[in-house]
Amino acid sequence: MNLKILLPFQIFAEKTDVLRIVAETPDGSFGLLPHRLDCVAALAPGILTYETAAEGEVYLAVDEGVLVKTGSDVLVSVRRAIGGTDLASLRAAVEKEFLTLDDQEQSVRVVMAKLETGFLRRLASFQNE
Repeated sequence: MNLKILLPFQIFAEKTDVLRIVAETPDGSFGLLPHRLDCVAALAPGILTYETAAEGEVYLAVDEGVLVKTGSDVLVSVRRAIGGTDLASLRAAVEKEFLTLDDQEQSVRVVMAKLETGFLRRLASFQNE
């Protein structure tokens, strides 16, 4: 399989001859082998594992995103990713960086929610006139 991991601002990794992939979804982990049917899955923050003959098992901490398998190509699009070999440190990175929103991100989300709500109210008032 060909694996491409995309971030919003760059290509994080591009691997060929991937033997297997294990990803985490909100419903649990699942694995991909080369002859699996095409699929789409929402990814939860966690550990993505892939294996190649040259590198062996490689572990990546990934934020939420989406995985798309079409033929032999697997595209993973996530917000953030961290590579490493130590599973304990990667799990800690997921818990620290991906599962907790920082104060700035929380305040931006609150402001965006207020803007969206105000826009929808104004749009509804135009429709009622």
